[in-house]
Amino acid sequence: MNLWKAMGTIGGLTMVSRVFGFAREMLMSRIMGASGAADAFLVAFRLPNTFRRLFGEGAFSAGFVPLFSQRFHGPGGMEEAKKFSEEVLAVFLPTLFVFTLVFELIMPLFVSAIASGYVGEKYDLTVFLTRITFPYLLLISLVSFFSGILNSLTRFAAAAFAPALLNIAMLAALLIVPDGGVRSATALAIGVTIGGVLQLILVWHGARKAGVSLRLRKPQITPSVKQFFIVVIPATLGAGVYQISQLIDTFFATRLPEGSMSYLNYSDRLNQLPLSVIGTALGTAILPQISRFIARNEPDEAARVQGQAVELSMLLCLPAALALAIVAGPLVTAMFEGGRFTVEDARITGNVLAIIVSGLPAYVLVKVITPGFYAREDTKTPVKTAVIVLVANIVLNFALIPPFGIYGLAFAIAACSWLNAIMLYLILRHRGHFRLEAKIWWRIARQLLAGLAMTAALWGTRSLLTGWFDGSVGHRLLGVAILVAVGGIVYFVVAWTIGAINREDVLILLRRKKAA
Repeated sequence: MNLWKAMGTIGGLTMVSRVFGFAREMLMSRIMGASGAADAFLVAFRLPNTFRRLFGEGAFSAGFVPLFSQRFHGPGGMEEAKKFSEEVLAVFLPTLFVFTLVFELIMPLFVSAIASGYVGEKYDLTVFLTRITFPYLLLISLVSFFSGILNSLTRFAAAAFAPALLNIAMLAALLIVPDGGVRSATALAIGVTIGGVLQLILVWHGARKAGVSLRLRKPQITPSVKQFFIVVIPATLGAGVYQISQLIDTFFATRLPEGSMSYLNYSDRLNQLPLSVIGTALGTAILPQISRFIARNEPDEAARVQGQAVELSMLLCLPAALALAIVAGPLVTAMFEGGRFTVEDARITGNVLAIIVSGLPAYVLVKVITPGFYAREDTKTPVKTAVIVLVANIVLNFALIPPFGIYGLAFAIAACSWLNAIMLYLILRHRGHFRLEAKIWWRIARQLLAGLAMTAALWGTRSLLTGWFDGSVGHRLLGVAILVAVGGIVYFVVAWTIGAINREDVLILLRRKKAA
């Protein structure tokens, strides 16, 4: 499969989801503001999402997709792959049920440990909302299971579009209960669970259309399930270390002044757009391809795919990071300021965003580099690097948060992402599995040069549009649109002129479209 095409499918549909997500966040900021109820909901939403990333996405995909691909492309074909899926599902489903039930019972203790800064009514509301949202963990983990099947079959559309249904459900909740406060927070929590149900229906139906109709088996630890656990348990531990780091960030954020969770959430939403559209899309697209080449004993082809992914990710990610840092203030003002979200709230959120995006290229590189381990069924190495990153994150939080508050937390997040990306790359290179060729380094250097030219253009344009960001929502959004257009045009014109873009790949893609 062409990497541009795969990324286009995943990234395009992810962009659709992100558009709905931004509509949700824009509405939520105006209805909820940076209030105690907003903070309580954001913690309640983050907790099942943290475990979702632990069980459902990174760890599960790392173990499931390569093993499913091996069976599907092996002599057993689809029947063997379906049998493997049924055996895994038979163990995975009851495990999720038990895990969800246990946490529903111990939720007060869990919330008091994670959000120790919340007391009284805010604590009680957080517990109540988290009990509503926590079943989303079970639902979205099953979504990840069926998405893994679809991605292994290189059918990316349903899985990429599924998150849009969550955003639509939450949007509907805000529109139905727009009064803010506890009632809106409760409606949002219910919307999260409904969104999980809709996502599961979509990917389950997509798998059936792809010819994968699974039946429920009696749970048994078969040789295939043992193999799956051997791969996935270290990946879960690795993801667990990372998610513990996320919980630690939540712990510190809840001890900061009211609104801090909201500032962190809204800045992270903008940071997540290029991360999801570029990093997640590329990571999802290349894992089945690298797994296939490794299974065929073609390591050079696997390295070529990974190198192409790094080059493409930096082509798109470097300008995104630079642009977000330069226009963070106007962007946050245009997107979120209004209603209960004040000018001061927007200013703080913009500053947090400008710091966090300094780690954006590293976030994306981690998504692109880790498939090089997972495709070789090596999930232990990312565990070791994740432990180092966790320790570094705790040290930086204790060192930076007392003097700098929420800004220190943002810097620690960005710095630890770079530490993780550099370690993972150096390990792959040391083992001889992957190294960036000189031509890719030179192209990335040219991409950075084009990004600096774009930065200068954005500074000048932002100065000319200063008054626009103090006007109506329409003026603010138009100002952002002009900044995006100017930045995009300058970057890609300069990048094409100085050779920062692999012209051969682009021309091949254009010729294929013309032929089609």
